[in-house]
Amino acid sequence: MTDPLDFTGKSVLVTGSSRGIGGEMIKAFNERGANCVVNYVADPNGTNKTDATNVAAALREALVIECDVTNPDQVEAMMKQIQERHGGLDVLVNNSGIIRDRTMKKMTAEEFESVIRVNVTGTFNVTKAGAAVLRNNGRVINLSSVSGQMGLFGQANYSSSKAAIIALTKVSARELARQNITVNAIAPGFIDVGMSKGMPDKVTENFKKQIPLGRLGDVQEIVNAALFLASPMASYVTGHVLNVNGGYYMG
Repeated sequence: MTDPLDFTGKSVLVTGSSRGIGGEMIKAFNERGANCVVNYVADPNGTNKTDATNVAAALREALVIECDVTNPDQVEAMMKQIQERHGGLDVLVNNSGIIRDRTMKKMTAEEFESVIRVNVTGTFNVTKAGAAVLRNNGRVINLSSVSGQMGLFGQANYSSSKAAIIALTKVSARELARQNITVNAIAPGFIDVGMSKGMPDKVTENFKKQIPLGRLGDVQEIVNAALFLASPMASYVTGHVLNVNGGYYMG
């Protein structure tokens, strides 16, 4: 019997894969035989480049590309590199995202717009350019959030961006269906890695009380959702938002 989670010969790009959920996702695809592309954005201290290099070192001949997803020219150049190396793309995971929490009263226009720019415009840019190199039966997986479904205190920018990603997922699913490409979103709840990890213990414990399963999610549980959506098992699933949140939001 063929293993539906065998990605041998498939090319996979995970944006923002130098650490956190994105880093774990690209490692998982590598373990299952995929040709992996690690993406990072340059930062003043070079931390992202170092992290991306470390992630790639554990992978099999990974392609590492510096690309700011908010810059359409850089995104086009990234897709051209992938086309030249792998002849196309099979799985695109739009994972790049930032968070800049503040109450609306204190939030500046730049703090609002910067999050929208990376999280929404970045996802749009990469999906648009990616559509040209995605193969038939390709997969696009966008990272939304429970915050985009509920609207969490202090996250006017982040919640708005993650809600917009859900709408963008549905539009993309309709438009890319003619190429037999599915587009779905994962909406994580509070996960034990990345952005949730920085929460104070008291805040974490308070959220745990509100989660029916009574715990934070494990990063592997988000990775497993991505593997499923990227696999042949999800070939008739498109325009869907897969909640992985322990029951924190049910809708």
